[in-house]
Amino acid sequence: MRDHPIPPVTEPQQYRAIGVVRGVYVPADPEQLTRGAIHTADGQELEAVVLGRLLTLMRRHLDLAQPHLWVVYPRSREEGGLHLQMVGIWEPSTLAAAEPPADPAEPSAASAQGEAAEPTSAEITLPEPTSPEPSGGDALPEGDDYFSVRGELVFTKPESGDLVVKVRQLPRADQRPAPFKLQLRGEVPLAHLRHFVSLDLRRQGQTLSVEAVEVLAPVDKRGSRGGKDRPSKDRSSKDRPSKDRSGKERGPRRDTPRDGHQGGDRPQPQAARSAVVRPGR
Repeated sequence: MRDHPIPPVTEPQQYRAIGVVRGVYVPADPEQLTRGAIHTADGQELEAVVLGRLLTLMRRHLDLAQPHLWVVYPRSREEGGLHLQMVGIWEPSTLAAAEPPADPAEPSAASAQGEAAEPTSAEITLPEPTSPEPSGGDALPEGDDYFSVRGELVFTKPESGDLVVKVRQLPRADQRPAPFKLQLRGEVPLAHLRHFVSLDLRRQGQTLSVEAVEVLAPVDKRGSRGGKDRPSKDRSSKDRPSKDRSGKERGPRRDTPRDGHQGGDRPQPQAARSAVVRPGR
């Protein structure tokens, strides 16, 4: 069993965006738990969706009238504010009170192209109703509302405290997810632009504010935007459609042999045949 809901970093430039939020989850529709909001003690209603096996446990075992420490993936909404993807719950004391489950296989943490792995059973528990105050075993050293974001710093404006970090996701079997950007608050010097950074953040209202930053390395420049399949601008005159005097495009040009041959199998010149078979060798 892991002793922390956020898995340890396994690679120097490992992308991820994960955190914890304590609050009461209120679904938008009591019959459909997939969408709703986390109501926090500071009066915020954080827009959220439920992912994976957490949905089944919420339906069968969780008392949604009680606050829980939710494990979430953060996203920034275009109109401002936070959007959270709920992937787990952290209540080790509740899990310890239940019958100890078999040790699950430890999932791999995110690679250099993705975010945190799906939580283990240590995070997704089978709880009894919990009290509003977390027990000592459930509290994290970082405290509630802690987030860890690792990615490329693509925008920073120290004078206003605005910054943006781009996070890449793990490619899947059927698709390659596009990277996403998180709008954060904090002062990071311009000298660190286009560098890989590791940020410790704290939720304050609907924003994530930087508490600590570690600049790891410059981010390698990727290829041109068009990619290798982008057609070249420098086409030879033979490939360009020509126009007659009336302005209509002609068909593609064909190289007509000087001997007047127009198609079919071109007869081989005598010199070519004698060059293939050379007597005396």
